Amino acid sequence: MGIGASIFLIALGAIFAFAVQADLGWLNLSVVGWVLMLAGIVSLFTTLYFWNRGRRTVVTTPVQGNRVVADRVVPVQGEPVVQEYREVRRPGRTV
Repeated sequence: MGIGASIFLIALGAIFAFAVQADLGWLNLSVVGWVLMLAGIVSLFTTLYFWNRGRRTVVTTPVQGNRVVADRVVPVQGEPVVQEYREVRRPGRTV
């Protein structure tokens, strides 16, 4: 889902659980609100878990087989970002 949708589910569930006093007979809006809040909280934690998981880079050296975990480098604001472009051509017939 996403952080925005998770917060929306939590807010909608809180409205149903605490603010709405309607009696539908066959549907208890308070229970629906608690279920929506629980779904929003689970979705929020799942989203945050996957966001944190993607912020690490794992480098494996082929000689020793050791794993080195390094955080991504974030450029300082105001400094130019240099990107390298490398074109590799295979030897062969040129047209």
